[in-house]
Amino acid sequence: MSRIAPALELRAVARSYAEGSGRLEVFRNLDLTVRAGEIVALVGQSGSGKSSLLHIAGLLEAPTAGDVIIAGRNCSALDDKARTRIRRIGIGFVYQFHHLLPEFSALENVMIPQFIAGSGRAEAEARARDLLSRMGLQARLAHRPSELSGGEQQRVAIARALANRPLLLLADEPTGNLDPETAAHVQAELLRLIAEEGLGALVATHNLELAQGMSRIARLERGRIVDGRGGSGHG
Repeated sequence: MSRIAPALELRAVARSYAEGSGRLEVFRNLDLTVRAGEIVALVGQSGSGKSSLLHIAGLLEAPTAGDVIIAGRNCSALDDKARTRIRRIGIGFVYQFHHLLPEFSALENVMIPQFIAGSGRAEAEARARDLLSRMGLQARLAHRPSELSGGEQQRVAIARALANRPLLLLADEPTGNLDPETAAHVQAELLRLIAEEGLGALVATHNLELAQGMSRIARLERGRIVDGRGGSGHG
């Protein structure tokens, strides 16, 4: 995989499901490109398929047709083992709920994905400390999730998603479970860290005010992407 190529390309992606005697068409001939250093807000009405599109982009779900290209590598025909490896080292995920491991500290939660990817303890700990410090959590490294606020938990989840230096970050309503003030703060931290790391990011959100702080807006309408207004120029 290469950082020179776009972080994500979706080409003529279609997705449909059997529904009774017919089929439910979710996407048809959908195209989307996310470049390195670019933060794209994915917006659309509830039920428009934002989460499904993130699952396809993250190789968690296969499209009915079309190509999913991660950092220049066409992943559409890969087997499960190869797709899992790309997810592990090339893609970071952030969800609305943090999904931290409750029995481990903030530091350990960010180290564990690195162990799974093959990093040694010293390297994993240094990377985890760096990311958490850059998220303003240097005094909370030893705290378990239950000892952290909602905003702190989500910042740990963001650090965890970036731990293995992915080329692409996918986030599904990453601030949707937070109060507006905390959400704005966490998003600012997220955008800053993405820009510093130089990866591409696709962030699904229903909050247009937050979306306008990103590089540009991609609107999902009737199964296709309609590029919306540019954001504030981040990335």
